Amino acid sequence: MLSEAHTASTYLRSKCLPRVGPVFLASSMMLCVSPALAQAHAGATHFQPVNGASPAIEAPQPQMQVALPCSAQAPLSSSDIPLAYTPLSTHCKFELFVRQTYSPYTLASVTFEATWAQAMAQWPQYGGGMVGWSKRLGATVADTESRRFIQGVVLSSAFHQDPRYFPSGQRHLVVRAWYAATRVLVTRADDGRSELNTSELLGAISTSSLQNLYYPSQYRTAGDTMNRFFGALSSDAISDVLHEFTPDMKRMFHKHAPKRILQIEAKVPLPPQDKW
Repeated sequence: MLSEAHTASTYLRSKCLPRVGPVFLASSMMLCVSPALAQAHAGATHFQPVNGASPAIEAPQPQMQVALPCSAQAPLSSSDIPLAYTPLSTHCKFELFVRQTYSPYTLASVTFEATWAQAMAQWPQYGGGMVGWSKRLGATVADTESRRFIQGVVLSSAFHQDPRYFPSGQRHLVVRAWYAATRVLVTRADDGRSELNTSELLGAISTSSLQNLYYPSQYRTAGDTMNRFFGALSSDAISDVLHEFTPDMKRMFHKHAPKRILQIEAKVPLPPQDKW
């Protein structure tokens, strides 16, 4: 310790004293004390090996990406940054369901589907005008929310599966598209393993059957129920493909969009994950 103190004292005399004057005294001392102390500290903490043994050099530990609980966005793993997977609790799954229910995308989606159904004269028993459109809107909302709750909360909790979409982390377009489209059959369990997407399959068939309670009687046959079941799987497969490639489209948008458009987007009162 005496040698380290002597080193600091020598450093101060050589660096500070030549610049000391009536004006620069305080500033010179402040500028010089910090590196001197740092030098003394570095010397004091130097470890001398015993019996000539070379000191052990610890390898830098790789950083971990942690999947934040209650996060709708599943983090992307890569080869150089391993992923510390954290499963969702039942409370988090319900919180995600509520968050999606009040999402502006949900409102836009059900409004478009009800309007399209009326334009295509789907479910003519509901009639036309605002009354018919309101009935179609109610049926569409019931379809969407019952499916999300049964599949994303009840069944995913019962079978210990994660309802979120996990990006592939691949680069090839075809590989990524195939991975995304098959997530309706394969999902991630709460222990991190890949397994059959039981919550998706049972959720689709159960909600397709539940729709027979409020659909017009002409659409309650077994054939109509199976058509809705396969339609639900196809819709979810398309949604997963969009989840896979939406980050790429967002990057292209922010790279090529005019600054004025980006300024307007920044002022839109939406959560960051809902913005482009």
